[in-house]
Amino acid sequence: MELKVKKVSLKSKDVKAIYFDSFPPNERMPFWMMVLMSKLWNTKFLSFYDNDKLCGFIYFAVQFKQVFVMFFAVDKELRSKGYGREILNELKKLYPMKKVIVSIEHSNTDKTEEQERRKRFYLNNGFKETGYLIRMSGVEQEILVRNGQFNKAKFRAFLAFYSNGTLWPKIWKECGVKKVQ
Repeated sequence: MELKVKKVSLKSKDVKAIYFDSFPPNERMPFWMMVLMSKLWNTKFLSFYDNDKLCGFIYFAVQFKQVFVMFFAVDKELRSKGYGREILNELKKLYPMKKVIVSIEHSNTDKTEEQERRKRFYLNNGFKETGYLIRMSGVEQEILVRNGQFNKAKFRAFLAFYSNGTLWPKIWKECGVKKVQ
């Protein structure tokens, strides 16, 4: 499988449809803002195609030696077919020496099947649990990392620098990390 990569634009209605289908309203950024932010040197909004079929997208920021994946989704009709893995492999090709950080929804109680599947996907693709949680847009999320160790201070600096000092989410160490098999 060889995916074609395209920059997302305001005309990318197919990407917008996957975005709205994949993330609840309280976790979304305005789509137009994501496109605008991707014009900056440190933010990328990329879509991935298998021939002419849109598979998914990834929205991330790059600072220092870190990549923070803020939004990543595969078309629901194409999930579990290897496209997510291939998109992450493309990201790895772009930034082979950088630490990649992702945050996924967290639940103090039993996780839903979808949450378990999502976490297993990341763990199967080289990510590791950090034991840290972050509150973004009022939602508690678990931080996972690939290609290095998570450093709370460096990630805080990343977020502060990226947001011009406006983003200072709460980050804390979770007590009693429950491993997903």
